[in-house]
Parts: sequence; C-alpha cells; structure tokens
Amino acid sequence: MHAMREGFEIDGRKLSYLDFGGAGRAVVALHGHMSDGESFAGLAGRLGAGWRVIALDQRGHGDSDRAAEYTRAGYVADIEALLDHLNLDSVVLVGHSLGGINAYQFAARHPERVTAFVDADGPVSLGLDGHNPLQFIEQLPYEAPTRTELVDALGPMAAHFGSLVRERADGSWSLPFHPSDIVASENLVHGDHWADWTASSSPALLIRAAHGVIPREQADAMVARRPGTRMVELDTDHFVYAGDPDGFAKAVGEFLDEL
Repeated sequence: MHAMREGFEIDGRKLSYLDFGGAGRAVVALHGHMSDGESFAGLAGRLGAGWRVIALDQRGHGDSDRAAEYTRAGYVADIEALLDHLNLDSVVLVGHSLGGINAYQFAARHPERVTAFVDADGPVSLGLDGHNPLQFIEQLPYEAPTRTELVDALGPMAAHFGSLVRERADGSWSLPFHPSDIVASENLVHGDHWADWTASSSPALLIRAAHGVIPREQADAMVARRPGTRMVELDTDHFVYAGDPDGFAKAVGEFLDEL
C-alpha cells in the first residue's frame, strides 16, 4: 500500500509520519526502538482501506529529528501533538515494544482520546535490575560519507542494521537513529508501569511473542489485572510484525473488527 510521508514541527523539532490512507477510522501505529513507521507497511496493506493507518516516526527515529530527551512524558507529548496536528479526537493505538508502552501510557493520561489499543510485546515491568540490553548499540558508528563506508564500519552488525542506513540531504549516510539516543531511551523506558497499564478502561489486545520479552507470568497478570484486555500469543520472536506478519495482522484485524 502506498503511503504519503508528511511532517510537522513541535518545539522546534520535525516529527515525520506515514499516512497509508484508507477511508475508515484512524489507527495510529507506534514502532519500537531502532525502527520507524515503515515497519507497519505490511499491517497497513493487510488491513486494507477499511482503516486509515498513520505510522509515526517517533522522536529520534526514521525521518523525525533527534530530541533533547527521551522521557516517558516526551514520547506521550509527541503522540498528543500528532493527534492534534491531524485533528483526530480519538484513535486506536497500535504499538510494538517501546511503542506498546507509549500506547498504554498515552491511554492512561488521555483516556478520552483512545478508543482501544494494541500492545505488541511491550512489558509493564522491565529493567528493574538495571541492565540495559541495548547498551551494545552505543558502539555502532552513526554516520559516514558513503553507504559503503558506513556498512563496512558496522562490521558484523551490518547484517542487522545495514539495510536501514539512509542517505541524507547533504549526500552523507547515517543510521535512522543515533546509538546514544537509543541507549538513553531504553534506560528511561525501564520501570514498573503497572499503574499506567491499569489506569485506562478501553478495550485492549496484548500480543505476546512466545520468544519475546514478556514473561508468561507477567502477560497472564496483564490480562487478569486489566478488565477488557485479551491476549493472543504468536510463536515468534520479539519482532512480531516481521517474524509472523500474517499472524500479527490477523490478530490486529480481528481485534479492530470487534470494535
């Protein structure tokens, strides 16, 4: 499905987003760390014209500018700014990982603007031991004069990140995220977010990856402690939209149809 790339400014920063069109109700999609709005292209295509999928490049990702900070409040404010920019009173949120956490935290703070949400493998309790699993990202090169030089500098990590590098307006090449921003953002997303998870009452779908980051006990508790929440488990890794695109789209589509 063809998407229009748009953008707007907030606090002197550009926020970029993809609007996949569609005549139906709005679905705002929020990607995870080291990704961007393009990760929801497959979902948008499978949902078809019945829904209007709008995928935000969250701060410091994709074509959106880097931010001075990556706090929980900052991410939530960006979602509110996007809805205001698009004149959307209420939407369905679909988030993966970081985006899933941002989705339920936005719902907690602005319940009147969220008719329902999907949390794809975004935990409610993480990093309490102080370990940052993305710390290794800080060692990655960020930019180079040519694509070849940047991919070569990535070394073994080129297999994971080489396809993401992009050309900038000045002809140089960079990753679609700054490694130090990712580490800072991961540190700031850690915590006990149970109060946010249980603060809203709109319908919710939890998509748990069987080989992902949400322990089974935590996932069961997320469903039990929040009325109106149901769970679908997919036999794939954390990146559910890529590991099982059909299963991911089916789970989201059936949930949306129920609304």
